[in-house]
Amino acid sequence: MGVSYVDREQADQETIAFYDRSEAQFEMLLNIFKVFGHAPPLGTVFTDLVMAILKDAELPWTTKELLIVKATHANQCQYCVVQHEAVSKRLGISEEKIADIGDDRYKTSPHFTDAERALLDLTVQIGIDANRVSDELWERLKSHYTEPQIVEAVFTITQYIAISKFGDALGVELEPVFSGMDPILHVSH
Repeated sequence: MGVSYVDREQADQETIAFYDRSEAQFEMLLNIFKVFGHAPPLGTVFTDLVMAILKDAELPWTTKELLIVKATHANQCQYCVVQHEAVSKRLGISEEKIADIGDDRYKTSPHFTDAERALLDLTVQIGIDANRVSDELWERLKSHYTEPQIVEAVFTITQYIAISKFGDALGVELEPVFSGMDPILHVSH
């Protein structure tokens, strides 16, 4: 139980504008966007934020998807995990690699580079305590990534921690198109 979704027929012009952008990006109007029909100015900001993250920039989109799946799985957001497993597969990330993101399997998985492992370790650490990123982890990060890339990684991680909490707090449910799907990664609730 959570807030209702604002369907297109009920939406004002500002809402329709960000619905159109999100639908063009994701090939459907996702429920996470429909809750923002209750707060159109925030929906516009949210759409801008998501669109800024979900593309190649300082980091490739595929790398950011690994961080998103790790962060949202660690935060027990099944909605986010299912959505981003689908995006990851569309971007060419293998099911085996997605499966190894769960728990600590990425640390020894042959599917990950040392650079990706450093970013996934950062994702875990931020979820536990962002104030305690070790010097050793900073050294590993800086040996593989530029400071602009690290900033983008941290922004992606922290925003998707927030997005997972936001969606879960409001009771956002998976769209019917995803019903019956067996996700690769599961959450424990």
